[in-house]
Amino acid sequence: MSNETKPSVELRIPILKDMELVATNTADVIAKYMQLSEEESGEISMALIEATINAFEHSESQKDIFINFTISDDELTIKVIDQGKGFDSKGIQIPDIDSKLKKQERKRGWGVMLIKELMDSVDYESSNDGTTLTMTKKKKNEQDN
Repeated sequence: MSNETKPSVELRIPILKDMELVATNTADVIAKYMQLSEEESGEISMALIEATINAFEHSESQKDIFINFTISDDELTIKVIDQGKGFDSKGIQIPDIDSKLKKQERKRGWGVMLIKELMDSVDYESSNDGTTLTMTKKKKNEQDN
């Protein structure tokens, strides 16, 4: 894929129960097309589930979530876009694992950390008009394994 337009897939997902699975099913098809490993595909799906659920739960948007997949020879770039209230990504507190595990409350708050662990690059752009999360997974070469 030289300087031609890179293929892309766009989804518009309503904020409804289990709709994040539409995104992961799409990601699975794209991963197969790109000949990504099962491990890479699984990491993308887990990061995408976290990112989509975060958009559903925290954006307070009443509008659909948009997910854009851009395919190139060596990487997949995914943008998760909501039209919600926005947030300050610098203000995200990574939970303390020991205190989280001892409490009886839901074990939430790991999404951003997990996304960063699973993907090769992660970037947030946020304003009062919404948030765009851009995450990239680089395709590993056979000799990288």
